[in-house]
Amino acid sequence: MGNEKETSNRIGLALGSGSSRGWAHIGVIRALSEVGIKPDVVCGCSVGALVGASYATGMLDQLEQWVPSLTKLEFARFFELNLSLKGFIDTERLHAFLAGHVCGEDDRIEHLAKTYAAVSTELETGREIWFTRGRVMEAVRASMSLPGLFPPVQHDGKWLVDGGLVNPVPVSLCRSLGADIVIAVNLNGDIVGKHVSQKGTTTDSESIIDRFTRSFKSYSTTLFPSPEPENTPPALFDAIALSLNIMQDRVTRSRMAGDPPDIHLAPKLSHIGLLEAYRGKEAIWEGRECVRRMLPEIQYVLGMTPQGAETEKKKAK
Repeated sequence: MGNEKETSNRIGLALGSGSSRGWAHIGVIRALSEVGIKPDVVCGCSVGALVGASYATGMLDQLEQWVPSLTKLEFARFFELNLSLKGFIDTERLHAFLAGHVCGEDDRIEHLAKTYAAVSTELETGREIWFTRGRVMEAVRASMSLPGLFPPVQHDGKWLVDGGLVNPVPVSLCRSLGADIVIAVNLNGDIVGKHVSQKGTTTDSESIIDRFTRSFKSYSTTLFPSPEPENTPPALFDAIALSLNIMQDRVTRSRMAGDPPDIHLAPKLSHIGLLEAYRGKEAIWEGRECVRRMLPEIQYVLGMTPQGAETEKKKAK
């Protein structure tokens, strides 16, 4: 599909947060590889940390085979109802999934063939935490611990949550680890104001977590009755999902304005909701398409000869 990389610069790949939209990272990595672009530095946030780890540990094939086979029912099994209210994710099932498709139990960041890192957030102070050493499993778990769905992860005496709260697309982390050129994959470029039906509910609430939102909605209606049916507020989960969209979009814009990447990839993923992980095939396809659309700019920035350019030169002679 293309020629090999023609630059000695160290290439960094910053894989952003975005929940179920994150499967697009698989398509991006595959499409870049097919034109000879294989990043030296891979940094991820949340689902970006997960896919990046799978790539860095050599387990991306297993993940890519599993993602399209995921159904609504199988994804629902990752959730559990409990009275602790620490999170709705079944941590044991999540751990088994990570061990089988992302990283080994004892894989360590400093021993990987590629330079890898993940970003998380310290819950008490809001500080940005970089995982550049230690167990890959712990780094991924901490980076993707979205408050409300996942319980916080304890590390060195601190409670850590999703890195998307502070650095959704970790361009700065890539540069800190020696990347000369950074390719950023931003999954949040077109999500604000999207994914809301006429009734004020997201498509997520009609799929995976019906049993949660139904309960939450009944509680909110009881506590805060509305005189008019059309004025009924969105269900609790809907409000949380849309609020997360706004937060991630604003934080992403702010961070990337201060430290812009050399190449900005923004797959069009607003049609995929926060918890629609079963739409992985669509997300992977759009990741590939995004690279295809941006390929001329990617090749220009990296100093690569565009495919077919040599043939055209010969014809001109």
